[in-house]
Amino acid sequence: MVTTANIVRTKRQEFAAPNGTHDRNVRLLRFILPVGVGILGSMLALAPFTMTGELSFVLDKNSVDVAKERMRVTEALYRGEDSEGRPFSLKAGSAVQKSSSEAIVELRDLSARILLTDGPAQIRASGGRYDMDQEKVRVPGPVQVEAASGYRLSTNNVTVDLKQRTLQSEGTVDGRTNIGTFRADRLEADLAERTVSLTGNARLRIEQNGLRRP
Repeated sequence: MVTTANIVRTKRQEFAAPNGTHDRNVRLLRFILPVGVGILGSMLALAPFTMTGELSFVLDKNSVDVAKERMRVTEALYRGEDSEGRPFSLKAGSAVQKSSSEAIVELRDLSARILLTDGPAQIRASGGRYDMDQEKVRVPGPVQVEAASGYRLSTNNVTVDLKQRTLQSEGTVDGRTNIGTFRADRLEADLAERTVSLTGNARLRIEQNGLRRP
């Protein structure tokens, strides 16, 4: 046991002795490592100038996914002028144009502001389709119109013409005005003149004192 311990101790002493194996290995690594790092850095720096190969491929348009929506915008704002040159604006929480071949924009949380002779009017709806060429908004659901004069109209399934400041239904319609509720096969409203025309099976229920309201 003593002899074995002396042999192990002798090898450790030789390894740790000055100018021993450990010192020689350290001196060699101190020379090799910096040289190796320098060579590797030079190779990486010169690699882009020495590469002669080119990468090419053929793309099959039938195999590429096509975006379903051409444009999506949040907090959209459209501006224009009516037939008399008065400004109007159309705001939406989101707008999606599905195809570049047609100027139709799907709107959500929309509100329009038009200028009438007695002040501005607001048109609100949860959603609609805006035709940018004709400047009309097709609203399949509920829509509310409120004017500064106090005129109010609530209905559904209509098309709003922003240039002519008119509103007409696409079919059977019901709703409410200042004087009461109504129902008819067709509705036409002139927002500037504050008139509503009902056609076909028209029914109007006038509320008491409704005519006295603003």
